[in-house]
Amino acid sequence: MCRNIRPLHNFEPPATRSEVQAAALQYVRKVGGASKPSRANEQAYATAVAEITRVTEELLDALVTSAPPKDRETEAAKARARAAQRYAAS
Repeated sequence: MCRNIRPLHNFEPPATRSEVQAAALQYVRKVGGASKPSRANEQAYATAVAEITRVTEELLDALVTSAPPKDRETEAAKARARAAQRYAAS
């Protein structure tokens, strides 16, 4: 999975539309193979981002969990610790 796409489910407060859209954009860029599409492909990218954003919001609204909501700061600290460990070995 692309490291820039973060889990969005089960956070308090819930993921915002901009977070969902940013994840959709990262996904489309990864699949499309370009971080900046050519003019000929701009509309295709924009359409894909909009659709993936919509579908992702539907998914997040439909998911059910019994786990307590996660805290963004705690999860970010865990990610930083994993990255420090991963890059310390280099």
